[in-house]
Amino acid sequence: MAGVLGTGQASASSRYHWLSGDHHTHTQYSYDGMYTIEQQIRGALRHGTDWLVITDHGHASHEAHSVEATAADIKRAQRKFPQLLLWHGMEWNVPGAEHATLFFEDCRDEAGVLRDFERQFDWRLNGQEASNPANEKKALDAIRWLQTKIRNGTMKSALVFVNHPMRNGRVAPYELRNMRDLAPDIVVGMEGAPGAQGDGDPLRGPGGHRGGYANSPGSNSYPAYPVEAYRSYGGFDWMTAKLGGVWDSLLAEGRGWWITSNSDSHFNSRDTIVRVPEPGNQFDLTGKHLDPLDIGPPQVLPPYVDFFPCEFSRTVVGATRRTRGAVMEGLRAGRAWVSHGGLVDNLEFSIYGIGGSATLGERLRVRRGSDVTVLVKARLATRPNSAGFVPRLRRLDLIKGLVTGPASSETLSTPHVKVERSYEPRWHYAVFTHTFRNIREPFYLRLRGTDGNRGAFEPQADTPGAANPWEDLWCYTNPIFVEVR
Repeated sequence: MAGVLGTGQASASSRYHWLSGDHHTHTQYSYDGMYTIEQQIRGALRHGTDWLVITDHGHASHEAHSVEATAADIKRAQRKFPQLLLWHGMEWNVPGAEHATLFFEDCRDEAGVLRDFERQFDWRLNGQEASNPANEKKALDAIRWLQTKIRNGTMKSALVFVNHPMRNGRVAPYELRNMRDLAPDIVVGMEGAPGAQGDGDPLRGPGGHRGGYANSPGSNSYPAYPVEAYRSYGGFDWMTAKLGGVWDSLLAEGRGWWITSNSDSHFNSRDTIVRVPEPGNQFDLTGKHLDPLDIGPPQVLPPYVDFFPCEFSRTVVGATRRTRGAVMEGLRAGRAWVSHGGLVDNLEFSIYGIGGSATLGERLRVRRGSDVTVLVKARLATRPNSAGFVPRLRRLDLIKGLVTGPASSETLSTPHVKVERSYEPRWHYAVFTHTFRNIREPFYLRLRGTDGNRGAFEPQADTPGAANPWEDLWCYTNPIFVEVR
């Protein structure tokens, strides 16, 4: 390995600041939310959040009343909490599909642009929810609208992530491909794991389905998805968790398509902040719920059992600087890994060949017949998580998939994926290497890790009564691509 890495050479990932954050959170400006923006921020900071996007739902009352009020609250919060990188985004009801996160970089009249987008392209306002070609075209028109705003200088950039893609199965594989191909710098990925993980907790929640993944195919669902796709697996979406599944099929085409993990925070587990009684038409008339109060006792069976940002789920992004633009650039580049329950404190993943190196989301070009060496550095948890225990990473899997080129837009799987090697960390700081010799064809590599509590090698379907999120923890990285010339 020394011949490839060089004596004392730092890992490729050490070039970046690794910042934990969340791009999917709700406040009192969502019809189904509760927290003030400041309450959400204080909870996020308690759990080590570096960056945060407020994404309240598109809704007629939100468009009519909430956008400017949210903008004012966020501006006050940015002054009060300068240590947090904070955005005003939205959860977009995507025509012909379900939900996605949307947020901007350096946008002039951000509130006005968000309102215009919501008014024109949110299916709660324009009635274009049904899965049909006309509505799916409307979603692509929305992306083109964002491209126009970037070209004319209204904003520097925008990002869209598809949220909880298999909760209802309403975003088809061809929709993912079409949006990504139209705007690969805007539509860059999906939630690899949904929020609302506390819904599976039988001790602090209802003991149901993690992420609310309790649904069956409906009239707007993509018919080719199997019934098992509507469940989570170790808390992760079927698209991500199934080896050789939808995510791998996209990567096998050589597409940059990235995963994140988020809280989808509405009502947080064991929180003593509770919603106060209010008239039933409060939100409809004002676009805002009354400020909740910290009066305890802890909430009992709220509509959703979420966690504060970075309390359970976190997306760790490699940024060149501690700025909003640098975080967005890191997300756009796929320079991120995700973790549940504090399973690992830090995870570095890099590859090296003669003359170069690459880390998450990057591409390393090598000569045919040369070697590539993988370097993994994992710093295991040493402090209790918010459930009160120190989680243990029992296995890391190095997954290899072949890049086989373009496929049908309907493709759901690829057979050319396998676990190349597994590691069992034994100390708090673990270093692993692996060398691929005589490279002949392009491929990608990604990592996943587990606490091993479910006992099976592959993630198992979460079932009500046995889906305590704290008892089945996983982490995943985005891929690194190896190109052969």
